[in-house]
Amino acid sequence: MKFFTKKRIVLFLLFIFPLLLFLVLSTGTNNFTKLPILTKDIVDISEIDSTKRNTFKDHISIICFLGTESAKMQPGVLALNEKIYKSFLDYKRFQIIAVYPKGQNDNVKQLKEKLSSFTDMKSWIFLESSKVEIDGFYDALATNKSLNNLASNYVYLIDREGNLRGRTQDEDSKDGKMYGYNINSVSVLKSKLKDDIKVLYYEYYAAFKEKNKNKASRKEIVL
Repeated sequence: MKFFTKKRIVLFLLFIFPLLLFLVLSTGTNNFTKLPILTKDIVDISEIDSTKRNTFKDHISIICFLGTESAKMQPGVLALNEKIYKSFLDYKRFQIIAVYPKGQNDNVKQLKEKLSSFTDMKSWIFLESSKVEIDGFYDALATNKSLNNLASNYVYLIDREGNLRGRTQDEDSKDGKMYGYNINSVSVLKSKLKDDIKVLYYEYYAAFKEKNKNKASRKEIVL
């Protein structure tokens, strides 16, 4: 047949086949896998917030711990701001909560001024709490890391129901479990945390679509 010319076969192999393969893979089950829950129903951030204005409920949150020497945390926090915060600033109900102990207001003020000079701070939340409350809250995360002077180089991803999300098959972790993301590693922020936040948002988007689909189906049955 003249349709299957050598030129058309070559074009199919070079351009059309890879596109079809991509479409098949992009709708495969792997892309609908939910981000693992590592710790369920952690303490809500409102429990250590004296103002009671902040919550994990209905938000996708990243929580970080600045500790007693927030100046040392500045490089990591700035990297988190550039690689993650600015990428998701306009996403619905996204927030980064930075927890710090009482007595650190001056240091935290300097950090906030540094960030605000080139950042819209609307989804940055700085939360002051006591040492006991911070320790208790961190323990509730049940991670495989410890705080150092109430600080951590790792940030944690919390879903809308107050569960700690992460990885159970991370190639760089000994047991495969990845509870937190190292803010001093640009590659971790860009290739792991950013991807996982997108997966979490897509998880909720897919659930929303499925819910609406089911509603439409029930409506058709009634009619």
